[in-house]
Amino acid sequence: MKAVTWREMSGDELGQKAKELTEELFNLRFQLSMGVAKNPSRVGHARRDLARVKTVLRERGLTAAGEAQPKKQA
Repeated sequence: MKAVTWREMSGDELGQKAKELTEELFNLRFQLSMGVAKNPSRVGHARRDLARVKTVLRERGLTAAGEAQPKKQA
């Protein structure tokens, strides 16, 4: 998903999605180590999606604290 899509979600939804992605990443890494992963590239996608979610949550935290403004979309 694009970061724009993540920014449209509520904080609770983002927190839930971060939890789901963390669990998915754990399971995918476990499958890779066992050699039964159906789609190994999904690990990278899940990792990047988790990073995007955490970035959006961090941006919101900084904005709420008044420390930084989120980047404007082009």
